Amino acid sequence: PTTWHASNESTSAGYTTVDQIAAFYRIEFVPLPAAYSIGTFARKLGVTKRLLAQKIADADYLSFAIGGLVGDWGAVAAMVAKAHKRPYSIWTDRVEHRVVKAAYADARGARRIVRWLKNGAVVSPLMKLLEHHVIRHSALGLFHGRDCFQSYSPYCRAPHIVHDIHLKASDRIGREELTVKLLRSTSAAPLNIVYAGRAAEMKGPMDWIQVLAKLHGRGLAFQAVWMGDGPLLERMRAEVARLGLAGVVSLPGNVKDRDTVLASLRGADLFLFCHQTPESPRCLIEALMAGTPIAGYDMPYPRDLLGEVANEWLVRTGDLEALAALIADLAIDRPRLSRLVQTAANIGSHFSDDAVFRHRSSLIRRFLPAALALPSPQSHRPG
Repeated sequence: PTTWHASNESTSAGYTTVDQIAAFYRIEFVPLPAAYSIGTFARKLGVTKRLLAQKIADADYLSFAIGGLVGDWGAVAAMVAKAHKRPYSIWTDRVEHRVVKAAYADARGARRIVRWLKNGAVVSPLMKLLEHHVIRHSALGLFHGRDCFQSYSPYCRAPHIVHDIHLKASDRIGREELTVKLLRSTSAAPLNIVYAGRAAEMKGPMDWIQVLAKLHGRGLAFQAVWMGDGPLLERMRAEVARLGLAGVVSLPGNVKDRDTVLASLRGADLFLFCHQTPESPRCLIEALMAGTPIAGYDMPYPRDLLGEVANEWLVRTGDLEALAALIADLAIDRPRLSRLVQTAANIGSHFSDDAVFRHRSSLIRRFLPAALALPSPQSHRPG
């Protein structure tokens, strides 16, 4: 069997051994089997349900993260809690059934067609049914970002937007560093463009490269880096070479050092993203905390983050020309770019891990004790 390690992911989140957590003595870690095949899931389902029932009976509050189908123990735990008449909350950070429907770009030929049919005709519809079922019977929905909120709130008794960020207040760009960045952004230095995330279909890496190719064709001076590994990384590297971008676009793969990622975010003039599916990637918040303007495709999540300035930062999904034009304009109008840097820092100043998890905890305390008095979920189905 394959063992997954946190270090395999490119992320600005830090990892530590569990015994170094401050409240370690108050936390019980219960390993559950990896059961992502139907056979393994069927064999492990009974014993895992009994284990979950025992832990649910011992708990005061219940909150489950969902995001899958076969082997999704969060969804199974929600159904166990429902059977025992225990109120629970559901947390999710992306519209999983829509994400999996688009996840076939790393396949080729007949395999690509089979995967597209399987995901679109079988897996995605079943995932949607499972998601809606556990959300409909939940007492509280904790939906990370407006994309998730808009998709799932019609099925939920008490839907709320929450955020998920693992950076501390001390990780935000400091006043002195921001001052230096503001001065640099008004200079004629080449534009420093960054992205941090998986090289996967849902992140739009090929669109990202095409936008940079258009900027290069305009003669714009820039340096760009995509930090992250994934199934499309080698295809990205081949495309960069084909388009003659090797001197200006860097694809280092997984960057394990958290400080290096944060330094790259803080040192960038622009965070370029081309996300394809409804999700709420924390990298956008991380960029804002670094005082780096985000420019990319217009979806509910980034629009909600940016508020009244969204129209100045976002373009229609898939409009490569408009996105390239936006970046080119910023490269020329440096006073405007400097204003966007200050705006990004202002928006990012409201985020930290303590703030977002305190908000989530307060919602759980507020809604779950009263959940037994809530009406039947049948009355909350959308018409």
